Amino acid sequence: MSSIGPGRLDDRRAAEDVFVLDIRPADAYRDGHIEGSHNAPVYDDLREGEVEALDPHLDELPEDGEIVTVCKAGVVARSATNHLESAGYDATTLTGGYAGWRQYERNTVLYRLAAFARRVLP
Repeated sequence: MSSIGPGRLDDRRAAEDVFVLDIRPADAYRDGHIEGSHNAPVYDDLREGEVEALDPHLDELPEDGEIVTVCKAGVVARSATNHLESAGYDATTLTGGYAGWRQYERNTVLYRLAAFARRVLP
């Protein structure tokens, strides 16, 4: 399973057609989300191991092109990514989830340290 960091996703969103699927609850999505993302509020179901909860949303997804899954911190989105991959989609998880995205947008010290660590550590 692959993952992508916020900075790289931001670059790719500008240059390519990447579908961002935010699986957080609807109220969290309304409070803030990545511009242009689509909400399928199945976070709680996926946390409970019910990956089939994503199935009713599959018809909303592009069959060609990459889908980047987003949750709160990047952990539950892995379940969505795995399920999408098993259904034949090209899926990737956003590292750090929406929390990581917000750190990236704000260019926080924490984000810069994490980005530096990813570059220098194997």
